[in-house]
This record gives sequence, structure tokens and C-alpha cells, in this order.
Amino acid sequence: MTHRTRRVLLPPLLALVGALGLLSGPGPAPVLATGTGADPGARAALAEARTAARLEEVRRDPGRLRDFLRRLPKGGDLHHHLGGAVPTESLIRLAAEDGLCVVARTLTAVRPPCGPGARPAADARTDAVFRTALLRAWSMEGFPPGRPGHDHFFATFGRFAEVIRRHRGRQLAEVADSVARQHQFHLETMVTPVEDAARGLAAATGWDPDPARLHRALLAGGRLDRLVAAARAEADAADAGFRTASRCGTPRPAPGCRLVVRRISHAHRNSPPEVVFTQLALGMRLASRDPRFVAVNLVEPEDGAVALRDYRLHMRMVAHLRRAYPRARVTLHAGELRPGLVKPADLAFHIGEAVEVAGAGRIGHGVDLVHEDGWRGLLRTMARREVAVEVPLTSNAQVLGVTGADHPFPVYRAYGVPVVLATDDPGVSRTDAGREYARAATVHGLGYRELRDLARASLEYAFLPGRSLWRGNPTAHGYRPVPECAAAPPGHASPGAACRRLLAAGAKAAVQWRQEVAFARFERRHGG
Repeated sequence: MTHRTRRVLLPPLLALVGALGLLSGPGPAPVLATGTGADPGARAALAEARTAARLEEVRRDPGRLRDFLRRLPKGGDLHHHLGGAVPTESLIRLAAEDGLCVVARTLTAVRPPCGPGARPAADARTDAVFRTALLRAWSMEGFPPGRPGHDHFFATFGRFAEVIRRHRGRQLAEVADSVARQHQFHLETMVTPVEDAARGLAAATGWDPDPARLHRALLAGGRLDRLVAAARAEADAADAGFRTASRCGTPRPAPGCRLVVRRISHAHRNSPPEVVFTQLALGMRLASRDPRFVAVNLVEPEDGAVALRDYRLHMRMVAHLRRAYPRARVTLHAGELRPGLVKPADLAFHIGEAVEVAGAGRIGHGVDLVHEDGWRGLLRTMARREVAVEVPLTSNAQVLGVTGADHPFPVYRAYGVPVVLATDDPGVSRTDAGREYARAATVHGLGYRELRDLARASLEYAFLPGRSLWRGNPTAHGYRPVPECAAAPPGHASPGAACRRLLAAGAKAAVQWRQEVAFARFERRHGG
């Protein structure tokens, strides 16, 4: 697409005054601004302005820009697949530890023993050529830049699928550490709960085009509830493994112990309809009963034959189940398409159906926006409802070859639609949050205040319980504290009694305050 639009600068947060912060992350909390003849609010505003100038100073120096953006507080990652987030080097190590084999022709990990045409994954410890081949087959490492990598990207998951079935706690620990080291505070990661059991229940129940009747069949005899119990036990085991691997609760916890982690259950959109419905129902029932699970999504290539054929059916499934489980949230991969990948007719309605029919609170990717029927009206609807778009810039460039002026990222922003940056599958894509913010800064020319508001948006539109720290629609009107905290500007002053009650009452405001403390520290370091 070649649609261009003007870039709209969102209103910056009012300058904040400095003092001790509540719920700070690691490191010293902000201290009261001191000194004679200097107003604390003015000092905070000056630090912010100098930090913005600092970004402009380092913008053309990749190393210094990378360091600046790595240290920048970056909110949360809301579009993140746990299976695609583990670094490829770690997958190779786990495959070797578990004695897995690798089929030479396809470089696919399989269970032992290693038959003809396969070799031990452990060979990668000593065979550099074999190790490099695995890195390239299991990730986008070495893939030619500028060339759409759609087929290679999606093929990687099948090649290392046998590896990620194991050690989920250790995988989560490593991923959580990497997210926390990027100065992020919240993670919503997509998982497939008890996949084999869910497929078994779907097969036993069969398909019924009446969603109400199919839902009742799943519930009959407590079958879906047993699936929920199994999924919760699976999560318990993963969490226990995570806490052990990360030394949580010990004097030397890993960085990931500080991270707020929530799960999004996903359904496989290229599966038979009874499987998709069962996985969606399981995810929504989990989100209604276990606070670790917050939402559902649909995954796998949106351009797959079954996904295209059943797209409208899937949206109706979600709509029906939303009515049955009003506490469950919905975010949907929608519009991860481009011209030439699918027929023109398939570019015309996916985002609109996700918003208008399925009632998604967020959508992922949304790349084919300007090919949607009535896309301007759709944008106005999304802006009014605050339907956020999860944008993984690196993934969109690698998988679809869409970047720069062809990407609708600035179009969403121009229409006031909330936008959050995300990593998607950072292990496969060889990226992290800092690199995503670097793309936003360099490719789309965003300045410090715009990047800061993107970080704030990633917590504002997270599926966390409780009230927000910000009033109204911050995308439209700027990030202004709610009345309870207006007298003690977040990050720069100690909260008063009413603000403390707000922070104690819900996770959202608490983690937002924690980020503001980090912003105050960051701005003092770079602009104080």
C-alpha cells in the first residue's frame, strides 16, 4: 500500500513534579527535587525536554540509539507468542539436553531414537555448520532482508515444535527475564492450554453449526470444566517451574520475578471448526475463572485455506462466546495480509469483522487496513471505542514485506486509534522491544514524547483489572492523571491517600505508577 498521511503528535503529559514514588521497580526511587530557586515542576519539565533532545542527538548513531531505547521504560508486550519467544540458541540447547534428534532433510526436531536420516541435536554443540543450519531453520537468522519471509517464518514453528513441548517453566523464566531486562513491566503471552485434551474433547463432541447447542454439548457432564481444571494444573506446573528457575522468593531473584505475566489462550484457526470452537470456549472459561488467563485469540496464518474459508464463522463463534463469558477479553489477529498473498476480496473485511462482529478489544497486525471496505469509518469506530492495534513492526517487515510508508502505523495514529508496539515472536524474529521502538523512531520518525506515550498505551490497553491511572481517552486527550492522583503527579511525587487507595485496588494503576517512577528516573539520568 502507498497511502500516506500526516503524522499527528499526541498531546504530551503535563510536566510532573518530583518526589518519592510508590511501587517502584528495581533501583533507587525518585527523590524529592531540591535546591534553591528551582521549582520541582520546572525541573521535571526541563529533564523531559533534555531527554527529548538527547534522543535527537543519538538518533543517527545506531549504537547509542540502541542503548537509549533499551533503557527506555517500555510498558508491556501485548502481542507475544510464548512458543516463538524463546531464543533459538536456547531451543537448540534444550533439544540437546533432552536427547532429541533432527531430521537432516527438514531440520525438524523429533523424539529419539535417531533413525536413518536423523542425527542427535547434541551434535550442534560441536558442529558449527550444523548449529548455524539450525539457527537459520528455526528462526529468521540470515534470511535475506527485504524479501517476504512468510513461508519460512511460519515453517519454523513446526521444526522446533517438539522442543517447546517441554520445560515450559524454564522457557517462561528465560522469556520473562528478557522482557524485564528491556525495562518492561507487563507481559501478555499467548499459549495453547492442554492442546491434546482440547482436540480430544472436540473430536468426541463433533461439530454442530448451532453455537449454543455446541456449547451445551461441551459443558455436558462437566467435560469442559475438567478441561479447565487440567489447563489450570498445567499452568500451575509451568509457574512452579518458572519460580524455581528464576529463584523467585529468594535473596537473589531473577529479573523476571518482577514482571506481571498474564496468559492469552489461543485457538488454531486452520483447524476443523469443532476444534476452534472448543479451544475458544476453553480459553473464555479460563479467563472467567483464573486471573492468570485474561483473553482469547486466533493464531496461525490468516491466509491459510481453512482460515480464509471459516473467517466469518470464527467471528460468529467469538461473538457467541463473548455473550456467554462477558468477563473474558478478546484480541484477534486480523489483517495480517497484503495484496498478492490472498485474493482482493479477502482483504476487504477481516479487521472490520473482528471489530464489529467479534467485538475484539484489540486487534493484532492490522496491516491490510486501507484495503478494507469503508476503512475510514472503521478507523473512526476503533478510535471511538478505543480498540487498540498491536503493531509488531519487525514481524510485519519480515513476514509480509510491509514497512515504511506502506505500513498503516501512521494512519492508525492519525485517526486517533490506540497503537501499541509489540514483538510478536521475538525468538523467531531475532528482535526485542528495544528494536521495535528503534524502528518506530527511525522508520517513522517518532520523538521521545511519542515513544513514551506508546509505552503508556501498552499498559493503558493491557487486559489488567482495576481502574487506570489516566482519565478519559488518553489517546485522544493526552495522559492526564485521574483526580485521585492529580495532586501527586505520577512518578514525581508521593501519592496521597486517595491515590494510594487507587493503586492498592487494582493491578492496572499500580503497574502504570511503577512505569511513571521509571520514567522519572530515566529522564533524570538522560536529561537532568
